[in-house]
Amino acid sequence: SFNFYLIFKFTQEVYTTYLNYERIKHETIDKGKPFQNGFIESFFDKRKMLMLKSHVFTTLVEAKEIIGSYINHYNKERIHSSLNYRTPEEFAKECLCV
Repeated sequence: SFNFYLIFKFTQEVYTTYLNYERIKHETIDKGKPFQNGFIESFFDKRKMLMLKSHVFTTLVEAKEIIGSYINHYNKERIHSSLNYRTPEEFAKECLCV
């Protein structure tokens, strides 16, 4: 099994480097105040409940495949009541067309 903290730390460093390169300002919520970003907090909570707590990953490739599959499902197949029962992908396409 993997130490997901180390994977997260590595991923975070790559992400931060990319943001700096593109001159993108990254804002975070205050510690202990998940209501400041309820959408993403809900996403991560559902992800943990549905996947991470029910899987023991034996390889990094397996973890990437399963997590990637869930994110794809969440964005392209799963409808969301907060988006008027559309997928995030459908919602984004509609917003870009306006």
